[in-house]
Amino acid sequence: MSSKQHRKKENKAAAAKRAGAKHDQESDHDPESATSVEITADAAAESETENGEESVEQQLDRAQSTIKDYWDQIMRLKAEIENNQKRAARDIENAHKFVLRNFAESLLPIVDSMEMGQQVAKAENANLETIVEGAQMTMDMFIQVLEKNGLQQLDPVGEKFDPEQHQAISMIEADDAESNTVISVMQKGFLLNDRLVRPAMVVVAK
Repeated sequence: MSSKQHRKKENKAAAAKRAGAKHDQESDHDPESATSVEITADAAAESETENGEESVEQQLDRAQSTIKDYWDQIMRLKAEIENNQKRAARDIENAHKFVLRNFAESLLPIVDSMEMGQQVAKAENANLETIVEGAQMTMDMFIQVLEKNGLQQLDPVGEKFDPEQHQAISMIEADDAESNTVISVMQKGFLLNDRLVRPAMVVVAK
């Protein structure tokens, strides 16, 4: 016997019991009334079975509809996340390109100054003083561009020796300097946004 038939049988029995209890006395004296009770019980059981099946189907439909809604939301969320990731990657790439472009543009005046210095040096009336002045001007421009882009020079003459930023190439006796101070810089160091790029190569007093 299937579950559907079993449920129908139970509903029929319950309905018959209720109907029989209501018309018990009449049934003892009237055979037609007993038949009526049985018919009523069949109808009630059938109605209850049909109502029960419709309720399960409705619940199943609602569950399927809810699952479909959740699935659609998940798919939309997934697509939105992927779009945001692609947009973020494009923004980062464009930011890198934009920074490099600004740095390149800031170097162009230095290139122009160097070309002008070469032309001056090649002129017949060129003199050493003019060439030196032009080279110093170009160097100053270059240092300004570096500082503007977060690159800072390390020129620690007279400062205490710092092993985290300085590299000692020699130590010498110096009467006019305190011990463990930098007395000369052989090669300047650089910091990029406070992070060491190259240590300064220095001579330290004993």
